[in-house]
Amino acid sequence: MAEAARPTFRPAHTGFTDTIATVVVWLIAIIVTGVFVWLLSDIIWHGIGQVSWRFLTEAPRNAGRAGGIGPIIVSTLLILAVCIAVAMPLGVGTAVLLAEFTSSDNLFGRLVRRSLDVLAGVPSIVFGLFGNAFFCVYLGMGFSILSGGLTLACMTLPILIRSTEEGFRAVPDEYRLGAAALGMSRTSSLIHLLLPAAAPGLLVGMVLGMGRSIAETAALIFTSGYVDRMPQSLHDSGRSLSIHIFDLSMNVAGGDANAYASALVLIVILLIVNSVASWTSDRWLHKRIIS
Repeated sequence: MAEAARPTFRPAHTGFTDTIATVVVWLIAIIVTGVFVWLLSDIIWHGIGQVSWRFLTEAPRNAGRAGGIGPIIVSTLLILAVCIAVAMPLGVGTAVLLAEFTSSDNLFGRLVRRSLDVLAGVPSIVFGLFGNAFFCVYLGMGFSILSGGLTLACMTLPILIRSTEEGFRAVPDEYRLGAAALGMSRTSSLIHLLLPAAAPGLLVGMVLGMGRSIAETAALIFTSGYVDRMPQSLHDSGRSLSIHIFDLSMNVAGGDANAYASALVLIVILLIVNSVASWTSDRWLHKRIIS
């Protein structure tokens, strides 16, 4: 005689708990979105009237109260270019070392990963003081775009290395075994097989690092400087957008209008960078699900 199926008992409060959790999650999401929309609408309301082609191309005048932000945008892009040029090879090389040549239980690898996790949470003002003491004073670079870019590279490296390392570790071992079976050298398989497969992780880390770096103020005040003229070389001092906004809002009377407009330009750049990061991450996850 077949045994009767046992009834399953579900606690009566489970449905209520799930409802409360859902409400709390949606409430938090609505609050965060509302705060963001409020801040963005305030900046758009006060800054959209100042944004024009002349504002984006002209140099600041009258301590930033008049004119535009052309040299500021150029300095910001040059600082980011130095940051990427330095952080990319160092980040990829370190990620390859940790993912492909160091086992997960290796003491050296664990110490490096723990150090990177700690550095990722260090306040930007600490990186600024380090950059001022090492790049500006010890290496004699002074307040310059080069000093600012190198300091931002130090800030970006922990995020870039960890993201790229996870990208390499996400590559299936069948890739490595197949390359070895075909007689490919480790260097050849790394360049032609593993690196392209880990490219999404590398790109996500780079874009997220750029998103953090482009909005930094404290780290650049002590390294790149305040000068708002068009830079002639990487050894010239250059003011970034974040520093320009800080200076107009805190130190320049009557500079609020251009501060709002500069903030709007910076937010647009940040939204573009974060959108690229989200799009790249979604495509990477989609490809992994399909494969």
